Amino acid sequence: MTSNGIVQKLWNYCNVLRDDGLSYLDYIEQLTFLLFLKMADEQTRAPFNKPSIIPKGYDWPSLLEKEGDELEIQYRHTLENLGKERGMLGVIFRKAQNKVQDPAKLRRLIADLIDKEQWTSLEADVKGDAYEGLLEKNAADVKGGAGQYFTPRPLIKAIVDVMRPAPGQTIHDPACGTGGFLLIAHDYIGQHYELDRGQKKHLKLKALSGNELVDSVARLCVMNLYLHGIGGDDCPIDGGVDSLAQKPAVTYDMVLTNPPFGKKSSITIINEEGEESKEALTYVRDDFWATTSNKQLNFLQHVKSCLKIHGRAAIVVPDNVLFEGGAGETIRRELLKQCDVHTLLRLPTGIFYAQGVKANVLFFDRKPASEAPWTKTLWIYDFRTNEHFTLKTNPLKRENLDDFVAGYNPENRHQRKESERFKPFAYEDLLKRDKVSLDIFWLKDESLEDSANLPNPDVIAAEIAEDLQAALDQFVLIAADIRK
Repeated sequence: MTSNGIVQKLWNYCNVLRDDGLSYLDYIEQLTFLLFLKMADEQTRAPFNKPSIIPKGYDWPSLLEKEGDELEIQYRHTLENLGKERGMLGVIFRKAQNKVQDPAKLRRLIADLIDKEQWTSLEADVKGDAYEGLLEKNAADVKGGAGQYFTPRPLIKAIVDVMRPAPGQTIHDPACGTGGFLLIAHDYIGQHYELDRGQKKHLKLKALSGNELVDSVARLCVMNLYLHGIGGDDCPIDGGVDSLAQKPAVTYDMVLTNPPFGKKSSITIINEEGEESKEALTYVRDDFWATTSNKQLNFLQHVKSCLKIHGRAAIVVPDNVLFEGGAGETIRRELLKQCDVHTLLRLPTGIFYAQGVKANVLFFDRKPASEAPWTKTLWIYDFRTNEHFTLKTNPLKRENLDDFVAGYNPENRHQRKESERFKPFAYEDLLKRDKVSLDIFWLKDESLEDSANLPNPDVIAAEIAEDLQAALDQFVLIAADIRK
């Protein structure tokens, strides 16, 4: 069966369960639990004949032999007990709950949909792409989807194409969501190099790692990697972990990440009267240049700390990271001085599932201590001005980024050519800018010049909706701050 066929089969059943109030995210979670149990059972049979990683009594046959209320009770106990296990089992089943309230529908999901397929014998591409397809459909679901954890794959592919991960390197994502960066880096290495046995083993078991704060998303990520043949008994993903809470114990050759959007880090506190209040969460770390409650500025500092000397990073950051004063200015000054900040890609609106996002990709290399600043020239590629994308009618495609990839010149980025959209800015000139702002643009916005060149009404409407959403998010933050 093709991956599209499997996605369609699984997706059609999702619509049945939605009538019972299950969100797409709930549905994919339940699929994750059941698929994992089924594949673990397949591994114990010929030709694999491996010992079961699932404790007896909580395995696939124990579910398959039951119906009705007995099945519902067995499933609930299975989830509870496997959540207490270590390693990959623990990450996938941590705090797992049965969301399929109708035992007949649960039985159909187990016996008809999942048991009928031999999942292990399907190629990794087929089952992995099928799962990716479900994650993308989930991300696109406006009501209950997890779009904020899903970076557009065409953007990730372009970033990986210029970063060029290689065999033997370690690649980390401290906010890995559903695992897009790790997955595409894995595919890039497999497709661009003839790997020997040791390199294949390293790529499967050691090369990739990530953290994800939200348990439900961490399990989707682990399953996504597992279905693509990544990871062994030791789980490559730490779930329920706040990356920013402490200095990284390990450093990496490469960090690829799109940290969560949202301005402030905060924790919710319930007082004695039962009222909620939010307190700004600042991380005090001796490896940070500045203490701030701005989550993105903290992630930028954290990514620098995650890199080995000469390690390389690509991080998606919202516009405020480029121009915010105070801690923002301090961090930009230090980053330009201590790292080689060589490329900035300004992204268009309308490409992220989280609405109202104006974002960029910052590329930099960590360097050893030096008196002289490491950044000599920052090249900025403006892929925002006069570019109009929407999620449905004009989605971003990988070829839309061909010009950026060619301009970046990954073979030798020291031999770049200036173009209309790609300009170099000297370190000395950046320091002279107000607050060392890197929010630089030079192209004229055609829609402001000529009413005849206005984009389609649906594009204008989408942009207005994004701007309103961004404004609303700011008001929510202000209101929360006032309540303190």
